[in-house]
Amino acid sequence: MALIVQKFGGTSVANTDRIKNVAKKVAKAFDKGNQMVVVVSAMAGVTDKLLRLAEKTGKGSMQEKRELDVLLATGEQTTASLLAMALISMNYKAVSLLGHQVKLITNSTFGNAKIAEIHTERIQEAINDQHIVIAAGFQGCDSAGNITTLGRGGSDTSAVAIAAALKADVCEIYTDVDGVYTADPNICQKACKMDQISYDEMLNMAGLGAKVLQIRSVEFAKKYNIPVHVRSSFSEEEGTMVINEDSGMENMAVSAITQNKDEARITLKKVPDQPGVAAKIFSPITDAKIVVDMIIQNTRSGGETDLTFTVPKQDYKRAMEIEQKVAEEIGAKEVIGDKNIAKISAVGSGMRNHFGVAAKMFNALAGENINIIMISTSEIRISCVIQEKYTELAVQVLHTAFGLDQEE
Repeated sequence: MALIVQKFGGTSVANTDRIKNVAKKVAKAFDKGNQMVVVVSAMAGVTDKLLRLAEKTGKGSMQEKRELDVLLATGEQTTASLLAMALISMNYKAVSLLGHQVKLITNSTFGNAKIAEIHTERIQEAINDQHIVIAAGFQGCDSAGNITTLGRGGSDTSAVAIAAALKADVCEIYTDVDGVYTADPNICQKACKMDQISYDEMLNMAGLGAKVLQIRSVEFAKKYNIPVHVRSSFSEEEGTMVINEDSGMENMAVSAITQNKDEARITLKKVPDQPGVAAKIFSPITDAKIVVDMIIQNTRSGGETDLTFTVPKQDYKRAMEIEQKVAEEIGAKEVIGDKNIAKISAVGSGMRNHFGVAAKMFNALAGENINIIMISTSEIRISCVIQEKYTELAVQVLHTAFGLDQEE
């Protein structure tokens, strides 16, 4: 008998027929003697509808952010209760629990709360009483009892965190894809589904544009060593196991190629090359809560330097306005920007033990006359910023260059 936590995303529970299909999957696993906890998202499109209602009514203040969390949490509440009803109608004992009933305790950052602790007593009591527990994902409560939400994709985080707290044997993430691929199959037809991938590789892929798993959920899985099985709600096929890389994995130099078109580039030209200038450039960006990704500094002669960095495309306009003011204050010549870029990355734990990965990547791009604008590396990742129009070609070329193409 195993303790299994399953999570079903919005497309998996998009309507009552799909909710009934989920109930059958859950019941099948329960009938095998497993203890079951199921975490659900809102039905597809519901969160967006609730956000549109909020837009029409008013938003902006901290108090309104609290009320927005109260509103958005109703999406998962609806799904949880409907799934419990479906199971009960099939003669199974089931109970739905909301975030505050699960006692998933968070801080008070409404809209993007961080999990502090989970009290499992109520869940465990229901499990011991042979109930299938249906937990509303995406939500928790702070120490004052206010409803909080974990941000978009937060149901993945809820599921893995609950699995960690319960010391579950596995956390199964059911979605509309059947696993993790070596590249986006919509871009690269030769992409292959991976049987397994390490936590570190999945963390890098999630942070570099792959949207299969929410990055915070992978962080939880790694921290508590929870195996995560990514699989499809619409088939019985095995998916991809996200596990510790010490679990007998044979590491290729590169496991996957990712792409991200959601970044923009900003360059401050002829910046005084003096101590403290970089702090003046990035402190206002930090104060504006804008995330900076890649940073490159090119030293010029005459005590000047060019400094380039990337930010999320949605924050580009605000970041440009900030840096225009900074440029005047520090005496930089000008600020230029570019929204038409993409970041292409090669990811693989095997990079630690293989040489020549960067050279192969650069040669492959050069062979297609694709210019590299910026380069960033880590222990298991190499990222290149290129012009956005070459994104699909770059993914396909690199996928082939690193031997990841599916055999015909």
